Amino acid sequence: MATWQEFTTEAPELAAQVRQRFEAHKTHVLATLRRDGSPRVSGSEVTFIGVDLMFGSMPAARKAHDLLRDGRCAIHAHPADGDAKVTGVAKEITGPEKAELGSPVGVHDFRLDLTGATLTTVDEAGELLIIQHWRPGLGIKVTQRR
Repeated sequence: MATWQEFTTEAPELAAQVRQRFEAHKTHVLATLRRDGSPRVSGSEVTFIGVDLMFGSMPAARKAHDLLRDGRCAIHAHPADGDAKVTGVAKEITGPEKAELGSPVGVHDFRLDLTGATLTTVDEAGELLIIQHWRPGLGIKVTQRR
């Protein structure tokens, strides 16, 4: 797993493009795992604070319960000039670190420890689908499809 900063260090251009997709819109789609292992999708806002990609949840929301039980998740950016996704493990922020955020009492704040990031775009001619996939320590793999 890696922090957003480690992603930026290993793949600066891709990290900048993925971040741009997330910052282009306020709301994105978060996929979590229900107790029975089936997926749950929910709206979520993402922010970048310091070296971390972070997101939150209202108190007692089902997605928060999912993440507290099993932090594995994926976040899909609102499509805008490319399709961006990040995967990882959500870690709840508590204690002094939580107090520094200044978020309301009861709100769940999470940091995403990344296991991967993907950016899918179409070439200028509109003929090739270009998929860039990064994993910590493994660099970027590029796949093209017609």
